[in-house]
Amino acid sequence: MKNFPNRPSEPLANQANSNNLLWQYVQSLNPETFAQLSKPDPQVAEIMEQNLRGMLGHLPPENFGVAITTSREHLGQLLASAMMSGYFLHQAKQRMELDKSFESLLSTQEPNS
Repeated sequence: MKNFPNRPSEPLANQANSNNLLWQYVQSLNPETFAQLSKPDPQVAEIMEQNLRGMLGHLPPENFGVAITTSREHLGQLLASAMMSGYFLHQAKQRMELDKSFESLLSTQEPNS
């Protein structure tokens, strides 16, 4: 396996099932494609940031010394929740763009006579 920056590490690759089609697809991506897929959409990132701030509390750091403590397990659950939210929001954005494209396509077609 080639080592690319920002790609999953070799130990993770060894843990993955060799029959996992998603893992094989990720390994087959060229570095440019992988880098593009790794960049969050600004709108999605903003919504996720607002969501995490809502869960953790939103006190301005310049006025308050906020410290959050948690267990490793709970932090992992928070990360998993954030990842699922990001995935959902990304899919919703893609659906919105597809709907807009479809509506635009329908509006440009002339009615059949």
